[in-house]
Amino acid sequence: MPQDQDPGSTIFFNLTIDGESLGDFNGCEGLSSEVEIEQRQEGGNNGFVWQLPSRVSFSHITLTRPLTPDTAKVAAWVSSVTSGVVRPTAQIAALRADGSVVARWGLLDVLPVSWRGPSLDPASPAVATETLEIAHHGFTDAGAA
Repeated sequence: MPQDQDPGSTIFFNLTIDGESLGDFNGCEGLSSEVEIEQRQEGGNNGFVWQLPSRVSFSHITLTRPLTPDTAKVAAWVSSVTSGVVRPTAQIAALRADGSVVARWGLLDVLPVSWRGPSLDPASPAVATETLEIAHHGFTDAGAA
């Protein structure tokens, strides 16, 4: 398999909100959904129980990265919630080191949940990182990878 097509190669994630990039992240967790199932028994049919779909829920997505100049864009987006809730669309693209797209996820009605900056401790040589947590109301077509 050619190196540029190796799905196990280093991946990073680009987040865009209504077409504006908030930068690249090296960690992304929580791209998931869950369908609640209701069980219904049918009278006279003891062979099985109906499994019917109910609500769909979407987990929060957590993106992490070392501090970058794009941190200011994230802070501005999070602060914009104080002037009124706007629920834009977003896109997360998984990219290889050469910038080629592995996969994309479109997100509906995105809202920042939390932002955590670095713990700045001179006794710790760790990289200063930030974490952005976002909520959404579902996935949308993000285009072909």
